[in-house]
Amino acid sequence: MSLRVRLLLIIGLGLSILWTVVAGWMFLDARQSLRDALDNRLAASARMVAGMVAQLPEPAYLAADDSRKPFDVIARDGVACEVSLLRSQITAQAIVRTAGGPDLTHTISGFGTHMYGKKRWRTYMLRQGNIQIATADSMDTREALIKELALSAGVPFLVALFGSLIMLWFCITHGIAPLERIRNILAKRKPGDDSPLAPIKAPVELQPLLNTIEQLLERLQAAILRERRFTDNAAHELRTPLTGIKTHIQVAGLAAELPDENKILKAALDKADHGVLQLQSILDRLLNLARLDDEALHAESSNPIEVAYAAREQFQASYPDLKNRVFIKEEGAIPCVNVARPLLLSATQNLIDNALRYTPYDKPVIVHVKQPDSGRVRISILDEGPGLNAHDRAQAVNRFWRRDRTIPGSGLGLSIVEAIARRHDGTFKLLDREGPGLEARLEFPV
Repeated sequence: MSLRVRLLLIIGLGLSILWTVVAGWMFLDARQSLRDALDNRLAASARMVAGMVAQLPEPAYLAADDSRKPFDVIARDGVACEVSLLRSQITAQAIVRTAGGPDLTHTISGFGTHMYGKKRWRTYMLRQGNIQIATADSMDTREALIKELALSAGVPFLVALFGSLIMLWFCITHGIAPLERIRNILAKRKPGDDSPLAPIKAPVELQPLLNTIEQLLERLQAAILRERRFTDNAAHELRTPLTGIKTHIQVAGLAAELPDENKILKAALDKADHGVLQLQSILDRLLNLARLDDEALHAESSNPIEVAYAAREQFQASYPDLKNRVFIKEEGAIPCVNVARPLLLSATQNLIDNALRYTPYDKPVIVHVKQPDSGRVRISILDEGPGLNAHDRAQAVNRFWRRDRTIPGSGLGLSIVEAIARRHDGTFKLLDREGPGLEARLEFPV
């Protein structure tokens, strides 16, 4: 359902219900006023006839006897009147009656509704001395007047209602025109267009929407630029080992054609194998970055894991020959964290690899695990390498960034650690130490 139709239904239905209730209220009030006016007319007619009878000479009506028929007078259709002479408390003799009118001699005093023949009549009876005056209106006539009243009020109401809905449709169309302009502008934008949105004349209520769209476009453009840089860097980093592998394979092929060149052949194959391992390492790290977007790991992160145990397990599996270089220190009882096991092991391995790569062989690397407060667990990797200045520490988490490209590496390890920390509401920082070296601090919530 379109927004235009939705607004029309909501507003139109609300106004229709409101106006129908008000119109019904007014009609009921007008109908009651009409009935009261007609009743007052009956009473006024009876009093007027009583006044006229009172002015007649007494013999004119006292001489009436039971055998005498009442006089018939012509009256408007639907209106009846009768003058009767009271003979006792319960009997009355009609003197004058409208032609074709009902017998009103036994009408109750005051207002009443009676059935005479096949018609219903509204009656009013007035007694004055021994004279009884009764007036009556046909209910059919009254209902006809009420129908005319309903038609005279209902037809303009329906016309006004449908006219209002039509006007409401055009007003809503004009009101949501800014949304249509925004849609057209977004639809006309070409892929890769990084220019800001052109100024759009829109109501105040739509400005937050426009601001959100602009921010979304900025974030999308930044994400595209990051992915583009990532792709360029990945292509460059993959091209280097591939070129080396190709070169060493060509050297090995030439050496295989020459006699007594086994040393050159073996060296070329060893270097090609090293290039394959380097390429495999880069691809593994790229896959690790891709796994951070894998929803399957999210369910695994619900299983708590103890950080110190994971660090010892990773060290024993990956560095069995470095027991004299890497030391794991635990400070107190370390609680568990909700981090996926493969990701925690990957983060720990990347930090230890990075520290070993830049630390002299005669210097130790310390893995310090502790709980600085009740809500977090901290893993600190302390090395004694050359360290980094403030600018390099800020750049180190960028993908494929390496300060010294003569040292083997892919430039992806710290990026993976930072992504793992961000995914699990943790933090990752590179801090300068008081002495030589660097502290890589990784924290996760308990």
